[in-house]
Amino acid sequence: MSEASFALRGATILPVTAPPIEDGVIVVEHGRISAVGGPDLPVPEGVPVSDAAGEWIVPGLVDAHTHLGVVEIGEGWAGADGNEKTDPNTAYVRALDGINPAERGFAEAVEGGVLAACVNPGSANVIGGETVAVKTAGRYVEEMVLRSPAGVKSALGENPKRVHGEQKRTPSTRMGIAGVLRQAFVEAENYRSDDDAERDLKLETLVKVLNREIPWRQHCHRADDIATALRVAEEFGYDLVLDHGTEAHLLADVVAERGVPVIFGPLLCARSKVETANRFPENAAKLAAAGVTIAITTDHPVVPIEHLAIQAMLCVKEGLDRDTALRAVTINPATIMGVEDRIGSLEAGKDADFCVWSGDPLDIYSRVERAFIDGRQVR
Repeated sequence: MSEASFALRGATILPVTAPPIEDGVIVVEHGRISAVGGPDLPVPEGVPVSDAAGEWIVPGLVDAHTHLGVVEIGEGWAGADGNEKTDPNTAYVRALDGINPAERGFAEAVEGGVLAACVNPGSANVIGGETVAVKTAGRYVEEMVLRSPAGVKSALGENPKRVHGEQKRTPSTRMGIAGVLRQAFVEAENYRSDDDAERDLKLETLVKVLNREIPWRQHCHRADDIATALRVAEEFGYDLVLDHGTEAHLLADVVAERGVPVIFGPLLCARSKVETANRFPENAAKLAAAGVTIAITTDHPVVPIEHLAIQAMLCVKEGLDRDTALRAVTINPATIMGVEDRIGSLEAGKDADFCVWSGDPLDIYSRVERAFIDGRQVR
């Protein structure tokens, strides 16, 4: 089978943004999807066709909040490149520069059907730095990048309080965290309006947020921190994404009214701190019922990224609509990352990033049998 152009016939196809197709056909030409349809869909002359009867074809899953490659599993301190803990505001750092594409988490992502992810700095700092959207296979990071930057990571609550409070410097309280945020944005507003200002990488990054070129990725668990995230976003007028959103269901109507998406999770792990005491899988259904756009995250390596589909299954078990759960690990995170024009669904013109599963991807017994990125088989 050619890596660039081929067709698969006879599978159940889940386009995500369109109804499922039984006995479907998907055509890939030069690394992109050229057509998706039913059994009568014509295949261009010269494009080899393979039988996929009994299998399911699904877009590559997407995890919009990970630390892939910057917190390397099994490497200890040598692979700990996700948190630059030396300053509460490290807006100038980029997750891109800390990624090791050889980290085993990338191969395991593909094994679990996850073909794209947003790699974030950690949550030690109030402002952690730039995130990057990547595909999960490649020799070096430049050939994996989907969008850089894809957002700016920020953290409220326990983590920055602890990290910087223990070092006897601001912030050591929630008031201090909000103060650091506001001061940083005021400085960025002044920088944006000063044509003679000397170049400042921290402020350049924040200006991108103020100009709504990239979203503000706000780590927050408790409802009071979520309220602070909404408050500061309204004050400065940027696009907000709530990462984790453990208690976002308590403010679901407000979050929905503001049009703020929630990247919910991780779920398959212990409640390791006070902020996560109210984490329950059924909260995803409550958010969706209120009209909140949700994505589901593993927060890899907190939960191994290959278990993303299992987390979606768990949410379905606890009341989340099945189609919403599928969107929460495909098109919704792709949209949050700003790459929905390329991945997240099976549509003509999009990248040929998809997996061939042995069965329904939300069935615990199903496995990824083949995976393709840009039409190239990577599993």
